[in-house]
Amino acid sequence: MQDMSKYTKEDLWVWKTLFTRQQSNIPGKASRAYIQALEHMSPVLNADEIPDFKKINAWFQTKTQWELQVVPGLIPVQDFFQLLAERKFSSSTWLRSKDSLDYLEEPDMFHDIYGHVPLLSNPVFSEFVHEFGKLGCQFLDDSEKLLQLQRLYWFTIEFGVIKEQGKVQSYGAGILSSYGETNQIHEQKANFLDYSIEAIVQKVFRTDIMQEDYYVISSFEVLFESLKELSEVWNERLTEV
Repeated sequence: MQDMSKYTKEDLWVWKTLFTRQQSNIPGKASRAYIQALEHMSPVLNADEIPDFKKINAWFQTKTQWELQVVPGLIPVQDFFQLLAERKFSSSTWLRSKDSLDYLEEPDMFHDIYGHVPLLSNPVFSEFVHEFGKLGCQFLDDSEKLLQLQRLYWFTIEFGVIKEQGKVQSYGAGILSSYGETNQIHEQKANFLDYSIEAIVQKVFRTDIMQEDYYVISSFEVLFESLKELSEVWNERLTEV
């Protein structure tokens, strides 16, 4: 469980510094859907207070019914898929220190909450994440398909970009919770490839560097439909065996 009494003045300073800095950085760089979602959530997600999971969960009950699930850190892949299938998004409750504002080896609460949570209120994106979890649960005994889904997660939910009015904007949490990566996308310092779920599930990625390749979608509907098509193909093959 999250214990709000354990957060310190330094924690609040870190949260407010990161939130305020990125909030002023993302206009014109983040997708409109993300910015709208962040504004919509402002009563329970803002710079002035540490996120209270109980308040956020109550807010989601009247929206897309997602719920935050406290986890100690990285969890087994199987558990992660199961939680998503139940509309539960796993999040840490710890925050990085003052001297680690721009680099972490594993996700903290700023990454999980600021980066991931707002778009869970978007109906189409929310369903994509939910169906992603359900698909993973179908293939928990298939290590190759789980690896392919991890790649899909990486290049969409974590490091996804979308073209809006002819301009590449970010929607992935790994980008939007990173000041440097947000600006790298904006400055076009990377390779921007046409979105292809077939290519993504075969694409090897690295976690220790800024990304060099990004896959550009035209809408969240395209993302959702591509997952449905992948699910149909995999399930057809399953019935043929």
